[in-house]
Amino acid sequence: MFTGLSAFPLTPLPHDALDERAFVGLIERLAASDVDSITALGSTGSYAYLSTAERARVATLAVDYAGGTPVFVGVGALRTSDVLANVRSAEAAGAHGILLAPVSYQPLTGDDVFELFRSVTESTELPVIVYDNPATTHFTFTADLTARIAELPGIASIKIPGVPVDPDEARARVQSIRDRIPPHVTIGVAGDGFAAAGLAAGCDIWYSVLGGALPDPALRITRAALAGRIDAALAESDRLAPLWGLYAEFGGSLRVVAALAEHLGLVPERSLPLPIQGLTVEQRARVASVADELELEAALGH
Repeated sequence: MFTGLSAFPLTPLPHDALDERAFVGLIERLAASDVDSITALGSTGSYAYLSTAERARVATLAVDYAGGTPVFVGVGALRTSDVLANVRSAEAAGAHGILLAPVSYQPLTGDDVFELFRSVTESTELPVIVYDNPATTHFTFTADLTARIAELPGIASIKIPGVPVDPDEARARVQSIRDRIPPHVTIGVAGDGFAAAGLAAGCDIWYSVLGGALPDPALRITRAALAGRIDAALAESDRLAPLWGLYAEFGGSLRVVAALAEHLGLVPERSLPLPIQGLTVEQRARVASVADELELEAALGH
């Protein structure tokens, strides 16, 4: 299950309440596409802003409307007891795996994070994705810690935060991880603008923000790269460079993809959880302009 394209949908929260209809619509569109898995309640899904009850509801909706597409569910939280409660909810919903990030207020040590993963892997039979996302968690995994966690029973995949731009350096980066983890553990690339390069460098799966809203262009990159058609994958990624540029200019992918999904009518306006304001009117106009330039409305497909 931990190869190919895993799509990370938004969790629409207009007026600070879950819009179940819009969320189900996103899940049904992904289920009708050819994505290999759906990851609900990733960072794109604003998991950290939801209560345990809201997260349980989102997990249930995701599994119920995903058809035969495997669903992974984000379970990270400040307290281990809450993480374990989220794991139970994911199990009850019928999830196929869980995504775990080390969430904190106080800075965490390597031992803190190892014990978190040990506690979770001991408490569930669901496979676990290690979520290395320093831009949001402010915790950086060392190579030693990654290798140590990867040895725990149940660890299935490691989501790394992008790869170097240089192809040789990218391959060396991925190989350095692969050399230190068990062979059954896959390596996933994050950071949409790095996806083609990461897959070309040997990553097994793309954990995709764009794929959660517009799976078709993400699938073109993924399928081409994993079939060895690297030039085609890189060309499609280069075509989307104006979108990746907005990610960099506007502080990351979340606000941009939310504005894009709102522009395309996939979710209601102001869909992000407060206090996140989303993009300004001027910035939203830039997103709309890029969407028109790239003909992304046509990419709605399903």
